[in-house]
Amino acid sequence: MSRTPGERRDPDWRWEERAAAAGFLGTAGVDEVGRGCLAGPVVAAAVVFERRADLQGLRDSKQLTPAARERWAAAIRRRAAAWALGAAAPSEVDALNVLEATRLAMTRAVRSLKVEPDLLLIDAVRLPALDLPQWPLIRGDERCYSIAAASVIAKVHRDRFMRRMDARFPQYRFASNKGYGTLAHREAVRLCGPCPLHRRTFQGVVAGSRP
Repeated sequence: MSRTPGERRDPDWRWEERAAAAGFLGTAGVDEVGRGCLAGPVVAAAVVFERRADLQGLRDSKQLTPAARERWAAAIRRRAAAWALGAAAPSEVDALNVLEATRLAMTRAVRSLKVEPDLLLIDAVRLPALDLPQWPLIRGDERCYSIAAASVIAKVHRDRFMRRMDARFPQYRFASNKGYGTLAHREAVRLCGPCPLHRRTFQGVVAGSRP
């Protein structure tokens, strides 16, 4: 059934249960944040739960407040059997394109897991570099607890990084915009030119580049 505009899905354990019924023993949820930013890395996370944890109230990271994301990230780290992060730097985004950089960050996250999964539940994409069964789910972060958990872990990590970078590059207000293309951010790029965190191939950065 199609979703009406504005309707919110709540994630559940349905996909993990289907995986278990199909014989998979270690399912990892994988998601990323930062694809649409003008600055900063693409960050991905992979999360494995050995059993159904109490995650009632967990949502896709975009549907949670910053304080709620921090609380959920701490809870996920405690309850998960394993979790890991991966990133693609701005220079890799420029060299590869943002989709391939997303795949790279996700692949790095999965390879960093201390528990080897036998199935990946991924938000929308496939990872050809990994020889593992994969179930790409459209809007997976809204449908699947493992993917939603990965989205929260990735978002919290990336936001913390961008807040630290705000101290180095205060003119861009990374603490508030997290690298996204707000009007104030674009104006700062126009006036000051890009910094090393900016993606030089992205519209809004190219126009602000200085010789």
